[in-house]
Amino acid sequence: MGIEMIKPGLLTTVQDFGRTGYQKLGISPSGALDRKAMILANLLVANSAGEAVLEITMMGPELRFTADNFVAVTGGDLSPVLNGAPMPRYAAIPVKDGDVLSFGPAKSGCRAYLAFAGGLKLPVVMGSKSTNLKCGFGGYGGRKLQAGDAIAFSSPKKELPFFPLRTLEAPSFGGETILRVILGPQEDAFTEEGVRTFFEETYQVTPRFDRMGCALDGPVVECRDKADIISDGIPAGAVQIPSSGKPIIMLADRQTTGGYTKIGTVASVDLSLLAQCRPGDSVRFQRISVGEAQKLLRKETKKLSKLNRYLNE
Repeated sequence: MGIEMIKPGLLTTVQDFGRTGYQKLGISPSGALDRKAMILANLLVANSAGEAVLEITMMGPELRFTADNFVAVTGGDLSPVLNGAPMPRYAAIPVKDGDVLSFGPAKSGCRAYLAFAGGLKLPVVMGSKSTNLKCGFGGYGGRKLQAGDAIAFSSPKKELPFFPLRTLEAPSFGGETILRVILGPQEDAFTEEGVRTFFEETYQVTPRFDRMGCALDGPVVECRDKADIISDGIPAGAVQIPSSGKPIIMLADRQTTGGYTKIGTVASVDLSLLAQCRPGDSVRFQRISVGEAQKLLRKETKKLSKLNRYLNE
């Protein structure tokens, strides 16, 4: 077997890298909001980087293991507790049939990721196990997990190479977050003052923050005419400026097209930082070029590949 949900938590879903190639059909990619945390959780238990994990938001679940295996928790510090004792984060941890894992209050960050050695036995839909909440497919029945749900392990492991040395330093979250942004594609729709405001002022994360997008509060970004445009495609990290003048950053479950002007796009490597922000946290934007964003992505990809070799060779 695998796991059985005792309490579901606020929003616990199955996520992986998401679906590619279906936005033309109106299907959002889905996938983990903090991709880096998901990758690290999988590497710690010797999975492939894109194996499906549980994405846990703010208030975590309580679950019982129904088979022996190894697990790892990464991302935000949601106070994981195994059989009543604090469980280390960013480490491969052995679990036994009957063990109970629960989560307490969020100390820092917003989302935690729980990986299982060998992965979860779930159907692959359009190349992914990710839950698409809007369309109602993928993951476990296309919905968030509920009490009583049971998911089997695909191939649980009795041992891991270099265990118990499979540990990493846990990051801390909080304070002001700097998000690097590529200007465009509708930068001409904003006044010079509007662009200056966007890059020089501070914004706050609002409670309107879910898997679809993150609405910010702060100074108005001035538009030359109006915020509406003919609908076009929306990439991950697109920063829409609606008629209110307040930025909205589009995320994994975003609509595939939209009719608001987009002042810029958050660099891929920084979306994981945004995923760990909480309502009230401060956000600032820093302008970079496409080339700089690509360089940052290559650097992070190389770093993760090196870490994978370190853990498994």
